[in-house]
Amino acid sequence: MTEKLHIVGGGMAGSEAAWQAAEMGVQVVLHEMRPKVETFAHRTGNLGEMVCSNSFRSDDDEQNAVGLLHWEMRAANSLIMQSAKKHRLPAGGALAVDRDPFAQTITDILTAHPNVAISYEEVTELPDQGQWIFATGPLTSETLGAAIQAETGADRLAFFDAIAPIVYAESIDMSVAWMQSRYDKGETEEEQKAYLNCPMTKDEYETFIDALLAADKTEFHEGETAKYFDGCLPIEVMAERGRETLRFGPMKPVGLTNIHKPDEKAYAVVQLRRDNALGTLFNIVGFQTKMKYGAQTDVFKMIPGLQDASFARLGGIHRNTFLNSPTLLDSQMRMRSKPNIRFAGQVTGVEGYVESASMGLLAGRMAAGELLGTPLTDVPQDSAHGALIHHITGGAEAKTFQPMNVNFGLFRPIDGLKGGRRGRKDRYKAYTDRAKTAWSEWLDPSNEPALLAD
Repeated sequence: MTEKLHIVGGGMAGSEAAWQAAEMGVQVVLHEMRPKVETFAHRTGNLGEMVCSNSFRSDDDEQNAVGLLHWEMRAANSLIMQSAKKHRLPAGGALAVDRDPFAQTITDILTAHPNVAISYEEVTELPDQGQWIFATGPLTSETLGAAIQAETGADRLAFFDAIAPIVYAESIDMSVAWMQSRYDKGETEEEQKAYLNCPMTKDEYETFIDALLAADKTEFHEGETAKYFDGCLPIEVMAERGRETLRFGPMKPVGLTNIHKPDEKAYAVVQLRRDNALGTLFNIVGFQTKMKYGAQTDVFKMIPGLQDASFARLGGIHRNTFLNSPTLLDSQMRMRSKPNIRFAGQVTGVEGYVESASMGLLAGRMAAGELLGTPLTDVPQDSAHGALIHHITGGAEAKTFQPMNVNFGLFRPIDGLKGGRRGRKDRYKAYTDRAKTAWSEWLDPSNEPALLAD
């Protein structure tokens, strides 16, 4: 076979697609415009760079849809999951990674792969010939975005994502803050103390909310109509919805005991999660923001324990682009008007690192199967991958389509199971058991990529 697979975009989805296809024996050209063409959110030219959080969220494959997606990706020997395992950080029940070596590992492996060539040139049009996967992510360039719009005849759909700030650990006052995972979650002491907590009294919380609401914020351009993704709302937007919103969201005080004042219940708690293996950097969990830089330092230093904080990175906001996939893509992720082109990752209307990488995994395998003359059957809907791809390529209502995280609401019900919160544990376990069986049966053992070394 001499025909090559071209993949545009070296983020989570593009990197995973390249790995899957290359391991199946297909020659891949991975096109990444960075570092020649920069974006607002990226800092390096590495493949698989994490631009927002360093967390892949829950790793529970029996009671959480995201954790189930992790399990399915590992069963398919995902490059992203293997690199995450190698650079894992303590995060309670979540899967968090040391972001820079994580991306470096992905870059090194793909650069050294005999079936992968990397081109650092920008692709600005949709080709008529050859097999292509576009995994350009939410930060698709203006030129390529215009080409996609011209082909689809539809307005570009978009929403806004915000980035949380990162603090230097040495600048945090540990006479105020303490280390503890919520409800002491985790099997080891390191996991049970994976989060740094900053407590607030009621007066401190009210003063903080006042400052947050009054702070200078980045304003959008005239005519901007894009909305926020609900899973990544800026904290000031949450506060605008009600003064108690943050206290029942990222600042909830439950499951924590202040070691400095064990008899005193905090009114609200700000949590920080380790951002690198050295433990020198911590990101403020759930504190995405569109505040201007000067306002951020003033407001965040009002948090007890962060009064002398030094910031390695401040928060920010950027526009994300996605397709109306239910109208544009078929069940094999091909563009209906140009079936030689597949889309993958966040641009298809999934939200989150894991979801993006999983769509890259599918696109890479599907494209490789087609090139090898052994096209894959549609992904079983009862798997996590299948539930997600079914939603974006036909299950969702096109008129109201918006980015979606994987969740059990996308899964087909199982007859005979109790509904409501009381039946949730048994119901979720049944979903995950069924999904694992369906996914394992779909994976073709003859196409299994080789395991990466730890």
